[in-house]
Amino acid sequence: MADARFARTERIMLWTDLGFLAYWIATALGAVSVGTDPFLRQWNWSFLGLDLAAIGIGLASLAVARRQPPLAERMMLVSLTATAAAGLMALNFYLVRCDFDPAWWIPNAWLLLFPAAAMTIMMATSATR
Repeated sequence: MADARFARTERIMLWTDLGFLAYWIATALGAVSVGTDPFLRQWNWSFLGLDLAAIGIGLASLAVARRQPPLAERMMLVSLTATAAAGLMALNFYLVRCDFDPAWWIPNAWLLLFPAAAMTIMMATSATR
């Protein structure tokens, strides 16, 4: 967005989306794994569509931010919502399984909390315009 209020959110969103994409590339290459349990592997891959949508829409929003700020803001909200949903779904899964491995909790907590904070800030600043 051309508006300075969103500059920090844009930077954090860029690094989050690139990290998210790197996770899926590393997973596809076998460098990262949820283990050998077929159920966990299927569960993990079931997020691919949601995650790629969040990443794609997020990166696209950053690409159009300077030319079409209102469109970019709406796209950011969609991407942030999908990212938060993915993080929340993963955390719920780990909670139900009583699996508290920080290696999975920390990144998924980030995927939930960063978008929640960013959307709150966006909505608050939008309401003052």
